[in-house]
Amino acid sequence: MAKDMTLLWGSGSPPCWRVMIALEEKNLQGYNHKLLSFDKKEHKSQEVLDINPRGQLPSFKHGDNIVNESCAACFYLESQFKSQGNRLIPDSPAEQALTYQRMFEGLVFYEKAAGVIWYEYYTPEEERHDSALKRNKEALATELKLWEGYLKKLGSGSYVAGKTFSLADIIVFPNVAYLFRSGLSAERYPVLGEYYALLKDRPSIKASWPSEWLQDTKGEDTLKDI
Repeated sequence: MAKDMTLLWGSGSPPCWRVMIALEEKNLQGYNHKLLSFDKKEHKSQEVLDINPRGQLPSFKHGDNIVNESCAACFYLESQFKSQGNRLIPDSPAEQALTYQRMFEGLVFYEKAAGVIWYEYYTPEEERHDSALKRNKEALATELKLWEGYLKKLGSGSYVAGKTFSLADIIVFPNVAYLFRSGLSAERYPVLGEYYALLKDRPSIKASWPSEWLQDTKGEDTLKDI
């Protein structure tokens, strides 16, 4: 079945990483994939546009079915292969509710992080303002405290929606990993640090770990003051 799947992806992209983790969790190794370069604008190539008119990664296709939005692709994989690999949506209504809530909050979390980490990359030099970056940093700090609180309330050793790994973790963990990769302090955010340590060696995450991070383990210090 995996041989009918094609994933076009970029290394270090949290949305791409989500889909790759989901594929691993559902035991769908062996899918067709191609690593593209954002720096070389390969995500705007005709190859991508044929699948994804937005010219974005990930671009994912299963047979004739195209699902490019990372959350939608993760939902699709769980729905189509529910009995294969690990179950990623719990049966309990209460656990389901929290899983869905944290999944979509995870998208807000990503936006807050991107507003700081990629501010200079996405904002033309003439449009950059120290006051705007300051607001973005304050918004990210508020968001981080929120997630610290969520995890603390669930207790040590918890995943973001309870005691079981779920789709919520597939959406949220790449955000957290990118934050620590960008210099976030585990001493300042110890509960998120514990969560990162809990998941970083999970087989699906290790198998899909961004290739460029393996080559350059140092990371950056963009968030050292957050």
